[in-house]
Amino acid sequence: MSYLRAFGSALPTRRVGNAEIAAQVGATLEWILEVSGIEERRYAAVEDSVASLGVRAAQDCLQKAGVTASDLGMILVASGSSERFCPGPASQIATALGLASTPALDIPVASAGSLIGLHLAAKLATSVGRVLVIGAEIMSRRIALTPEGKNSAILFGDGAGAALIDAETGFARIQDSCLFTDGASAEILSVKDGHFQMDGSSVIMQASRKMPRAINELLARNQLSADAIQVFLLHQANLNLITRVAAAVKVPRERFFTNIARYGNTSSASLLIAADEWRSAQSAPLTGPLVFSAFGAGLNWGALLAVPQ
Repeated sequence: MSYLRAFGSALPTRRVGNAEIAAQVGATLEWILEVSGIEERRYAAVEDSVASLGVRAAQDCLQKAGVTASDLGMILVASGSSERFCPGPASQIATALGLASTPALDIPVASAGSLIGLHLAAKLATSVGRVLVIGAEIMSRRIALTPEGKNSAILFGDGAGAALIDAETGFARIQDSCLFTDGASAEILSVKDGHFQMDGSSVIMQASRKMPRAINELLARNQLSADAIQVFLLHQANLNLITRVAAAVKVPRERFFTNIARYGNTSSASLLIAADEWRSAQSAPLTGPLVFSAFGAGLNWGALLAVPQ
């Protein structure tokens, strides 16, 4: 049995509004907002790295949980934009946290990586102890701010999120989760030669079908209706996609927490940044189940169910 104990996040200070992006990619402000729901995003400073953002999110999460890095049994780091492929940022983050032998593993999956991390952490926490899951991305260095690259350039921002999974205590118990992979369609969403490549219409079509199916399967096998869920926390890919998922599971869109308007799509960081912002705004104890869901490179997608203690 594993629990969600705390979340954390770290965001760059530089705000990049649609006017700045529009001027570079040859788009209108109205078009950017209509196709994405994004008003601004954050861009990392020159001195920032995927690892340094991940460290800040980790420290925020650990502080909120009231534990130290030495209390961790494992670290899992999801990123599709790290500066170095192998080893990825996990070992750098562990070193920066003062850890010399705690296992720190990379999950090199854009967008869905943090959900994969939560799924694995829930299984591993019972044997290794507390697991810190981190999603950290600097997507602004993986896009082309040109008219040819505008469909991706308008979406992405930078940031990091973290979640602490504990085998003993937390504000919600992780009850179930599911993951799926469709490698036959992997080419529609990838990072090649340092650049993010996406067939936007195909991604939206695939994600708007696969995410609701995963959510509905998870709810069905736990004998829950979508109406019973207190909040849906999704990868913040695109506001239109979130709206489609809400319609597919037949729940008002207001039950889906969103912050994409302010941060854009931060790939594998977005699910945990959203979870941290949602959790920080809660003044009352959790009263209903939570559903997490994401879709990303691989293609990988899935859902996770957590219930009040």
